Amino acid sequence: MKIKSALILCAGYGKRLQPLTNNIPKPLLNIKNINLLDNSLRFIQSIGIEKIKINTFYLGDKIQNYIESKNYPLNIDVVSDGEKILDTGGGIFNLIKQSDDEDFVILNPDTLWNSNYINTFNEMEKYYFKNKVKNLLMVVNKDKSFDTRFKGDFSLNKNKLTKEIENDFIYTGCQIINKKVFQNINSNIFSISEIWNDLIDKKELYGYESFNQFIHLTDIEIFKKLN
Repeated sequence: MKIKSALILCAGYGKRLQPLTNNIPKPLLNIKNINLLDNSLRFIQSIGIEKIKINTFYLGDKIQNYIESKNYPLNIDVVSDGEKILDTGGGIFNLIKQSDDEDFVILNPDTLWNSNYINTFNEMEKYYFKNKVKNLLMVVNKDKSFDTRFKGDFSLNKNKLTKEIENDFIYTGCQIINKKVFQNINSNIFSISEIWNDLIDKKELYGYESFNQFIHLTDIEIFKKLN
């Protein structure tokens, strides 16, 4: 089985990258010669997905105009969060409600995705369908992080994710999710962490380890190092 739809989360303010993001949304910032959004779209295309939804809020018109100005061989739908930013969970839920698909790849564009992730993703996708899980996060040991200030988000044991006093694994910004995890949600504005915490309580949040170097555009300091 293959996943047919991807979601890219582009609504955030990018406050830790001010003043660069005062007039440019974070996904349109360039690292070397390519912006974060283009880089994410290339990665999604490389894993064989053509249906993409992008959520926007802050400077969303600039992302909309940028997509319209490009001739991507992809089916891209740009969707605004609306009058209020919906946070990560609400933004995902809003996009999923507008799709007939059941399973989705969700990507944060501020990770520098590259060809090394293709095989990792393919194996992760196989695990997702073989084990019939509802939410699978790509995680990496914090020792692999370019930004050495990162603390771990989760602990990983036999592909199960938990949160302990000390955690060694970072969420990379790529996950596969089934829309059923949202079936009991009654709010429009919420963090995806609420979904994760609920799944952890049920022992149903899964992780797939990446062994690639993890490069995330955290703030101005990292931006300068990468350029």
